[in-house]
Amino acid sequence: MPKKTASVFKAALLSTFCLTPLAAQAAEEVNVYSYRQEFLIQPLLDTFTSQTNIKVNVVFAKEGVAERLKREGANSPADLVLSTDIGQLQELTDAKVLQPVKSDVLNANIPEQYQAQDDSWFGLTARARVIYASKERTEVKSISYEDLAKPEWKGRICTRSGKHPYNIALFASMIAHHGEAKTEEWLRGLKENLARKPQGNDRAQVKAIKDGICDVSLGNSYYYGLMLTDENQIEWARAVNLIFPNQNDRGSHVNISGVALTKSSPNKANAIKLMEFLTEKLAQKMYSENNYEYPIKPGVEPSGLVLSWGEFKRDELPLYKAGELREKAVKMVDKVDFDG
Repeated sequence: MPKKTASVFKAALLSTFCLTPLAAQAAEEVNVYSYRQEFLIQPLLDTFTSQTNIKVNVVFAKEGVAERLKREGANSPADLVLSTDIGQLQELTDAKVLQPVKSDVLNANIPEQYQAQDDSWFGLTARARVIYASKERTEVKSISYEDLAKPEWKGRICTRSGKHPYNIALFASMIAHHGEAKTEEWLRGLKENLARKPQGNDRAQVKAIKDGICDVSLGNSYYYGLMLTDENQIEWARAVNLIFPNQNDRGSHVNISGVALTKSSPNKANAIKLMEFLTEKLAQKMYSENNYEYPIKPGVEPSGLVLSWGEFKRDELPLYKAGELREKAVKMVDKVDFDG
């Protein structure tokens, strides 16, 4: 096949997956399938290119990356996948579309808690699953996830769908700590305490607190920063306190964004260079400043706004364990009809 024709064919193939096709392979490039949004990662990728002269081609996707990689097989042009949570990394692991990476840089920069057991994926940023509490209608300063099933919270809790990956990761961590029977009992209690049917995103729950619909909600920590810096949502954020749960015992559940090397990677050396770059201080600071997440690399401080929320104790459960329990958590959400 002529070179020009081959390039057109590859672009046409990939355009069925998303609006932004990957470029045809070149000598110095790396191809990325990304669940992370363009506004967040493009500045990092541009910086990487300026430092290395390695071009980064990106497909932005909302879902279906694991299935796509399985379908493409050995002919996939993708080198890396950027994920938004542990659930997506587990899907890639289950699909057997990844390969391990041996890198002293990654091992030095990423705590073992946020790595796959087989080195096939690595965390890039962290966020806590926090509790937002009304400043007007609550005086709570300390709370646990377990407390949310207590009778005193009847009709006072808001949350997004129990099937959303952020909640599934939390529920999976509860199974890891308490076992299935106790977690199911807790989940039924949490459902009984909901003020309304699960709906909307994490920020919509904070708005519901501002509107008096509920008094507390579950949400990721970085949304607090995004709301505080959005003139249309700042009043929502000002209506709540951000509380890190379980500070008197195991610590708050933490989820991650991450990166994984595909089994078919045609530009493996360049891909590993990008993985390592994303875990170094410059990129870690950029992540934190742009999206108010916590850097994974030890010793890198988060943004000033995130620092103002104070230090907190993290649950030390290895994230791969939450990933492995993901399917059990999904089935439990269905069993208790959490979203019903």
